[in-house]
Amino acid sequence: MMDGYEWQGSLMKALAHPARLQILEVLRSDGECCVCHIENIMGQRQAYISQQLSRLREAGLVVDRREGLNVFYSLVDESISQLLEVTRQSATDLASFNGVQLSFRQLEHEESCPCTCPNCGVQDEAHAGRTSQELSQVT
Repeated sequence: MMDGYEWQGSLMKALAHPARLQILEVLRSDGECCVCHIENIMGQRQAYISQQLSRLREAGLVVDRREGLNVFYSLVDESISQLLEVTRQSATDLASFNGVQLSFRQLEHEESCPCTCPNCGVQDEAHAGRTSQELSQVT
């Protein structure tokens, strides 16, 4: 049995990075994504995105699935989405209490992305906005 505070601390460490929070937001809004999709939205290099995804995977927040040459990532569970909502609202409330107004950058996909994965190229309705858990139940 693992100590709950140790587990919670490990989870909070994984969340304590702006890029990882942005990646989780992309996965929450767009569902299962490949690295190139996240790279396009965030405007960061593939190696940097992969490094952050690795940390999120180690923390048990995301899972990956291989399909040909692509590796797709998704949130491990809907509770991660709820956690993101609660932490964003708490951050906004605490900042407001301290006289600070927060702004969150819109994470949008650029139309000129060269990737041909379902999220970047031709939209695949069966995959869009779904977690890997939901996809495994469909297939």
